[in-house]
Amino acid sequence: MADELKRRLVHASGSGLVALYLLANYLELGLTWDYFRVLMVVLSLGVIGLEFLRLRVGLEWAIYDKLTRDYEQDQFAGYGYYMVSMTVAVLVFQPAIALPAMLMLALGDPISGAVSDDSLKTVKGPQVLVTMFVVSAIIAAPFLYESPLAVFAAALGATIADGIKVRIGDFIVDDNLTIPVYASVLAWLALDLSPL
Repeated sequence: MADELKRRLVHASGSGLVALYLLANYLELGLTWDYFRVLMVVLSLGVIGLEFLRLRVGLEWAIYDKLTRDYEQDQFAGYGYYMVSMTVAVLVFQPAIALPAMLMLALGDPISGAVSDDSLKTVKGPQVLVTMFVVSAIIAAPFLYESPLAVFAAALGATIADGIKVRIGDFIVDDNLTIPVYASVLAWLALDLSPL
């Protein structure tokens, strides 16, 4: 249980990347969206490098025992998918779409996990789905307030990614990979389709 709480706190710490961008932007410190994209690529490459060292070279740090789950011991870990998916959102979409998608992963996922029974159901229970949707909509609203449809769509995307397990053969697609992607794509589609 203590390790699970640590994982959730580390998960939530990703919101610091969004805070960094917003604060630097507000204070006019020169962290443009293009520079932020470069930062995200560098961080993702660093994480991929760490995972290569862990899986192929045998790098064993004690922190891996605390922050990775048993099934991740011999495969690419969730924190790697986390950074890669956030980076994809930042590279493909503009801030109003990418930033809330990042927060849905950083904050929405651990909050929905806290109300989950941790079972391996294909579709999570209604309480988890509603929690993820409400938290994601609250996160999206300040960024996408001009389009309620986009707020709804982004929250729906995050909820689908968090709440429905996708299996490809024996591989279960990690929701750390899908939450920002689904949320961003559906928000973008909603904005594209919305009459303005």
